[in-house]
Amino acid sequence: MKDLFFTGGTLFMSVLTILLVIMVAWMIYHLSKYIYAKQASKEKALRKAEQGRSIGLFALIFGIMGQLIGIYGAFSSIVETTTISPALIYSGLKVSMITTMYGLVIYLIAIILWFGSQQIIDKRD
Repeated sequence: MKDLFFTGGTLFMSVLTILLVIMVAWMIYHLSKYIYAKQASKEKALRKAEQGRSIGLFALIFGIMGQLIGIYGAFSSIVETTTISPALIYSGLKVSMITTMYGLVIYLIAIILWFGSQQIIDKRD
């Protein structure tokens, strides 16, 4: 797992990890705040859950942006060389997809937390 982190590029993978921590903390904080408040607004809690899901969507988009920047760098390197092997191209594409996969995993976690929050909020009322 650590190898994927460094292979995917420490800048993008670090930002994605920070977004993951922020999104999980956001969802847990606002859900627990809603659960333990005596007079909490259901609409406000649902809006906060939506905002947490939006953080996960931003992580997905950021991962795609990391992939596109990686592909651009790979194509720039290909232009500079004269002999290209298919293995080189495929390995570059494989590395560029790591940030997108990580962003997708973060978004899936956000959807699961969002759905769970919705269920808990609906059951409380």
